[in-house]
Amino acid sequence: MRTDNREIKNTIISIYFILIILAILLATVFKSYNLVEGSTLYALIGLVVAVVIVHFIARFFEYDSDGSNVIITNSGLILTDVFNYRETKVEVAREQLSGYKITNYFFYRNLVVYVKHSNGKVTKENFNVTLLKRKKIKYVRQSLKKIIKENKSIKL
Repeated sequence: MRTDNREIKNTIISIYFILIILAILLATVFKSYNLVEGSTLYALIGLVVAVVIVHFIARFFEYDSDGSNVIITNSGLILTDVFNYRETKVEVAREQLSGYKITNYFFYRNLVVYVKHSNGKVTKENFNVTLLKRKKIKYVRQSLKKIIKENKSIKL
């Protein structure tokens, strides 16, 4: 099964654009009316916080379980063609998957995949699935559950 959240990229770019326009507008309004001392600074700090939150949440997610390997990719949405510094990619054999967990926080969803290596060591890989639709998260959950069930039945 293959799934991703490719369609969300235009929405995130629009949100960045709206945040920048809003910051410029607020900075001008606060500076001209001078309602609160240092209000321009507060507007800029608010913008920086909003951009950091959007930057932290906005990640591209791709899941591919077709074939003998499971490929899970997480990368940034903005400037990924030039600077691909936020990419997390895991390509493992189906037999190496030992578990998964999807954690749903208020503004953030996290997928943790447990991978068992040949030496018996289990590592966990984290992926941001915040912008993945519920339906697609359900498909990923079903696919991972099926793979893990097959792995357990092979071991028995």
